[in-house]
Amino acid sequence: MKGNAGPPMKVYHENCPGCKQDRKNEVHRGIPYGEFFFIWIVTLCSALPISSLFPFLYFMIRDLHIAKREEDIGFYAGFVGSSFMIGRALTSVFWGVVADRYGRKPVILISIISVIIFNTLFGLSTSYSMAIISRSFMGCFCGLLGPIKAYASEVCRKEYQALGLSLVSTSRGIGLVVGPAIGGFLAQPAEKYPNIFSKESLFGRFPYFLPCLCISLVAIAATVACFWLPETLHIHDKWEIEDLEGSLIRCETRESSEETEASKSLIKNWPLMSAIIIYCVFSLQDMAYSEIFSLWAVSNQSYGGLSFSSQVVGEVLAITGISLLVYQIFLYPPFEKYLGPITSSRVAAIFSIPLLAGYPFMSKLSGLELQLIVNCASFLKNAFSITIINGFNILQNNAVPQHQRGAANGISITAMSLFKAVAPAGGGALFSWAQKRQQASFLPGDHVVFFVLNVVTLIGLLLTIKPFLTQPSNKRSYVSLATEVHARRSKDCCCCLHR
Repeated sequence: MKGNAGPPMKVYHENCPGCKQDRKNEVHRGIPYGEFFFIWIVTLCSALPISSLFPFLYFMIRDLHIAKREEDIGFYAGFVGSSFMIGRALTSVFWGVVADRYGRKPVILISIISVIIFNTLFGLSTSYSMAIISRSFMGCFCGLLGPIKAYASEVCRKEYQALGLSLVSTSRGIGLVVGPAIGGFLAQPAEKYPNIFSKESLFGRFPYFLPCLCISLVAIAATVACFWLPETLHIHDKWEIEDLEGSLIRCETRESSEETEASKSLIKNWPLMSAIIIYCVFSLQDMAYSEIFSLWAVSNQSYGGLSFSSQVVGEVLAITGISLLVYQIFLYPPFEKYLGPITSSRVAAIFSIPLLAGYPFMSKLSGLELQLIVNCASFLKNAFSITIINGFNILQNNAVPQHQRGAANGISITAMSLFKAVAPAGGGALFSWAQKRQQASFLPGDHVVFFVLNVVTLIGLLLTIKPFLTQPSNKRSYVSLATEVHARRSKDCCCCLHR
């Protein structure tokens, strides 16, 4: 006899860390500030080395004497910038599977330790090959981004999941801005601060070691913070785990058939895959912009640049980082709540197009006017990027159940890393080519660089329109569905034992 049985009773397993965290979330209904703070620190430290090299990469390639002409520096710089992403693309799915099988916390710890080791070695690079190898190995072992996204949505109650995911994206976004600020301020310290660092000192002989060392010290602090992170993965007895997929299908036959199909295969889950594809397109644009901005800012005004020093670039990016923190805390949450993740991403993409189109004209400015406009443009561009990335992180996590979230994020990070691996190499080559066509009749010099960035943005914007981008057809998110199925599975098991 069928009737309204009401909501299923939640069953917790005593030795399961995931159940322990679920029970804690059930009791403590407020925002988990402590866990969110540790997530913020860990994500920040993993993001800092990704783009910290961009302000000084131009000078580093010059000092390694690999480029024969000044116009070729951008070409060689692109391969160093992309080596991290190539390494990460090779191992992201592997780390996602490891996180789903053994837990989120071990993967997080391994990733942070890899930053400590290989980022330090990169700062001590004495050859072009050593720089590429150390960055590649750091990418291979830094599989944190996928698991930390899954972790952020599991360590809190459902109503705070958007906040947790936006915290990851914002911390990462701030890291991608503050990292270059650290690189700009601390690179070549013997030249910038001769009263403190002599040319015969360690930092004089290795002029790009100091920013890498500082980031490695932050990573050491993050490693200590990891010990306070609770595990969130559900780890039950073997027979219970094997029964999960069968119970999901049996308990949800009255739900949409698309839910069951999506739970079987992530590749066939179009709401997930469409969100990942668009996420990759915007990530490509964002990474290319990060490298191009620093190369463009330090290049000579005769080539259409701003003739900034690496220190001035660091100042611009530091101001941007502080502004982004204020934006994330006070402006983004109500903006996303009012418009939703898709519409907010579209609005951000639309406004970023005219903004980027105006960048080449900044080389005609100087003094305070130039400083003011560059700082405002840098903040707006990065705020738009964070808004877009946050939106598609939310869509990806809502498209899969909890036990597939690590693998889903692994696929996302692999695809995104491949796109981001292309971005610095392509951006560097594009910038180098643009430097040689200052007298072209159509899109001369850097105009063509920012035009290409806008084309990529436009492609991403068009992909957000139906029927390409779709959302799960079920009315409930997979987060609540997975919890309910888990409870039903446990109830079925108890019934079998009492027969």
